[in-house]
Amino acid sequence: MNKLVVNCQQIGKVYQDGALSTDVLNGVDLQLEQGEMLAIVGSSGSGKSTLLHILGTLDQASSGKMMILEQDIAALSRKEQAMFRNQNLGFIYQFHHLLMEFTALENTAMPLLIAGMAAKQAHQKAAAMLEKVGLSHRLNHKPSELSGGERQRVAIARALVNEPALVLADEPTGNLDKQNALKIYQLISELNQTLKTSFIVVTHDLELAAKLNKSAYLDEGKLKFHQQVRSA
Repeated sequence: MNKLVVNCQQIGKVYQDGALSTDVLNGVDLQLEQGEMLAIVGSSGSGKSTLLHILGTLDQASSGKMMILEQDIAALSRKEQAMFRNQNLGFIYQFHHLLMEFTALENTAMPLLIAGMAAKQAHQKAAAMLEKVGLSHRLNHKPSELSGGERQRVAIARALVNEPALVLADEPTGNLDKQNALKIYQLISELNQTLKTSFIVVTHDLELAAKLNKSAYLDEGKLKFHQQVRSA
């Protein structure tokens, strides 16, 4: 058995607005091993993004216990969580969230620079990762000079440049046409196999979900799992 990258037990999230409380997550259990790729599907408003934010230490659960890489996240201070996030987690969003005034190389190097790596070394690592995603000819282009698919590949390079153990992706193909969505899946799959990175992908794209080796449906605040064989 590979080591557990994620081990969540009975994760709950309640939003309070005066006397009104809304249960978004209600006892989520989730275990993910190194190298596994999990798709989470569910209707709009089911709590998929909330769960992803909790897993990414961007939000706090109201109840339950969450271990990421055998680290009890609740035991860390906010500063320690930020450091843990920078060193161990990568994020991919539906809208790339690139910094428009910086080049593809500079955007990709940003997590390394934030971690304190020297600029020269950070840019070398960023260039190598951009080459992996097929953008070695776009290093000095700004996002406005890139296509939608190219911007998303820069976002993936940025998410992977610090070689995280876990990448959290929120609708990574939701803003792309079918051809570019397929290319993004192929890229994620290739990087998963070569780097042994674990992925949790929140998606409405059932074709994408069917391609991952594990999937779950979020309904009434709980994850319902079923195993599947990754399709071609």
